[in-house]
Amino acid sequence: MAAALATLALATGCGSSSNSASSDASTSSGGSTAAHAGTKGSASSGLKYDTTPKYASPPSSAPVQSGVVQVTYSNIAIDPDAVKAKVGSTVKWTNDDPEKCNVTSEGGPYKFASGDIGEGASFELKLDKPGVIHYECTYYPATMNGTVEVVE
Repeated sequence: MAAALATLALATGCGSSSNSASSDASTSSGGSTAAHAGTKGSASSGLKYDTTPKYASPPSSAPVQSGVVQVTYSNIAIDPDAVKAKVGSTVKWTNDDPEKCNVTSEGGPYKFASGDIGEGASFELKLDKPGVIHYECTYYPATMNGTVEVVE
């Protein structure tokens, strides 16, 4: 009986965790996994990945940036993942990873999709109205998502 319970505990304890997707994404060298494809699991492994983006918000004390606001894609993550920017500024996303990425809006006052951004390339967006922009890389939505709060 104890052996059966231990086997059951091991089988159920290896499942869903948002960290699973991030571990796979950060160690990948171009292979495709369920986390990369934006799905909720892998038929071959039985593991479930939660790839739902969890958007950060800039802290209320965050400075409002203007001019060109730099956002870097590096190590399958975004830095910074939440910024405040003034209307009239430009957000510039630059991909420092060898993996292709993209920048895609998720609702809000801005609708855009960059297409693939290769290593060293960038995508820019001119901010012309206030609002909150949630965006993600559709290849790695669980680890590469962010927020731009655009203020007057």
